[in-house]
Amino acid sequence: MTSGSDPAAGGDGTPGHQPRADDADAGEDARRPKKQRSFLKELPILIVIALVLALLIKTFLVQAFSIPSDSMQNTLQQGDRVLVDKLTPWFGSEPERGEVVVFHDPDNWLAGEPAPTPNAVQKVLSWIGLMPSAEEKDLIKRVIGVGGDTVECKKTGPLTVNGKALDEPYVYPGNTPCTQDDIGGQFKVKVPKGYIWVMGDHRQNSRDSRYNQSDKNHGMVPVDKVVGRAIVKAWPINRWGTLPVPDTFDQPGLGQQSSASASLTVAPDGVAFAAVLPLALWRRRRASRPAAGAVRTTSPGPR
Repeated sequence: MTSGSDPAAGGDGTPGHQPRADDADAGEDARRPKKQRSFLKELPILIVIALVLALLIKTFLVQAFSIPSDSMQNTLQQGDRVLVDKLTPWFGSEPERGEVVVFHDPDNWLAGEPAPTPNAVQKVLSWIGLMPSAEEKDLIKRVIGVGGDTVECKKTGPLTVNGKALDEPYVYPGNTPCTQDDIGGQFKVKVPKGYIWVMGDHRQNSRDSRYNQSDKNHGMVPVDKVVGRAIVKAWPINRWGTLPVPDTFDQPGLGQQSSASASLTVAPDGVAFAAVLPLALWRRRRASRPAAGAVRTTSPGPR
């Protein structure tokens, strides 16, 4: 008489695999979706990433600046915030006629101006590019002449570049394009290569290239002192708008303008958080996926 087959044995009588409780637990764990990390726990990580991105954007792409004076009225008002494109200079693009540019003080133009004393919050905002740094002495003016241009003013105007009169609708209402004072009102200059000649839109209230002709650069601004082009009025909201080059600088015979790269027109913090959002979604989707080989026991709900 033959003995009955052992349930734990294989078909050939050899011992088979004995199921254990921990195997069942492992299978259950594989089928159970991974628990999502709390969004509140992820938020500090996302904020840090956004701040790092904002710092990189401020350094290489776009920076916010506050307008401290009335020298660019009515194009810009005191207290306006502008976004400055810092990207195109990295690719060799130089300022062009008609652009509004921010530049470092070329030779003590701001002598006697009171230095601001920022608080802790302002220091943080300047570090991430939402406010200008108090240590930086910067000015904002409109480019009138570039290297090789001849810029001239006689009596009350018009202002001419290479013999072509400029129609300047951006000049502050009531101002004349030129003034009749002997210091900076009447002049004829030849702009050297690598320099620009700048003037404020509020002609009777702007200490610009005209009034700094006795400095080491004869009133010119070295191109390497230019931070970038102001492209957007970002704040206050009711004054939002772009800062295009006026048509008068496109008139025939004025001189050839070089083509510049497209400029960015978004704030550093906006770009940073926009970049972080896909990362956050990807992390949460990845965390919600079941382990390989697992079977969903319920269908995913709406998200």
